[in-house]
Amino acid sequence: MMKRNKTLVGLLALLIILSLTLVGCGSDKGDKKEGATDGKKITIRLAHPMAPGNNVTLGYEKFKELVEKKSNGKVEIQLYGNTVLGSDRVTMESVQKGTLEMASSSSPNMANFSPKFMVFDLPYITQPENQQKLYKALDEGELGKYFDKVSEEIGLKPIMWSEYGYRNFVAAKQELNGAEDLKNLKLRTTDSPVEVAVAKALGANPTPIAWGEVYTALQQGTIDGEGNTFGLLYSAKHHEALKYAMDSEHNYSMHLLMINKKYFDGLPKDIQDILVESGKEALAYQRQVSAELEEKAKQDFINAGIKVHELTPEEKAKFKELTKGVWTMFPDKIPQELIDMVVNAQK
Repeated sequence: MMKRNKTLVGLLALLIILSLTLVGCGSDKGDKKEGATDGKKITIRLAHPMAPGNNVTLGYEKFKELVEKKSNGKVEIQLYGNTVLGSDRVTMESVQKGTLEMASSSSPNMANFSPKFMVFDLPYITQPENQQKLYKALDEGELGKYFDKVSEEIGLKPIMWSEYGYRNFVAAKQELNGAEDLKNLKLRTTDSPVEVAVAKALGANPTPIAWGEVYTALQQGTIDGEGNTFGLLYSAKHHEALKYAMDSEHNYSMHLLMINKKYFDGLPKDIQDILVESGKEALAYQRQVSAELEEKAKQDFINAGIKVHELTPEEKAKFKELTKGVWTMFPDKIPQELIDMVVNAQK
């Protein structure tokens, strides 16, 4: 029965993807979509990989609510979450091609489209206490303008820099009390070269796997652990396959909501303004609830019987020492001026 259900789910996902391709096949030509100016309802499909109840998911649900309200129902946002249309990379490629209007990707997976996004993957380049300063630089400063240009060069336009949170190392069998406990572990990473380099610097064996496959990989022993936020891990039920964790906070990620640039430019000005304004309002809401949800998820981990080790300042300093060299490993992909921009934005 389980095998039959998986087959049916797979067929349903395939049919949805085929329908998206057929419906959106003309959106990359730069023409205005039918309905954009003739008074008909505008339907915008938004795909993301996050589970129900996740902080990023809540932000997109708020975005949908705001857009539809501000447009008096003229615009409908259709949400496709939980990787139903594919991974970050797959859905963002569809947005690039114009067969899908909007998609969300974690900042590490955006490295597949421009290596400059890798700057946010650098270990400990961002600090929790400076988060608001970083957001201001992204929302209204030079850092945001820089990435607007980077995104435009790859056919995309940012709508929301959603808070995803700080990643922490977790494991299925190996107790985690410090950096030394990661040696020789098979750690799941994204395709980001920086994440792979960080795992190697810590003595682990990096294993890039698409997010939708990680739960099964943990269960089957294909990987020994991963690095992610407590919130995402718990909402995706990964805690069921885990026993140990530590608050390494080694890498900060955001989820970027992107829209096809040509499609956006082809929309009426009032609809463009509604999308941008709704993105800002939904973002304020999303970031507000994120810290609370992450702390709750951490407690949920503990309540589920997972041992969460709180790193001492000395233990965290060891992580920083071992991974600092990663900052200088990609001079051709992460310009020093960009690194300086991110660091200075937090001062």
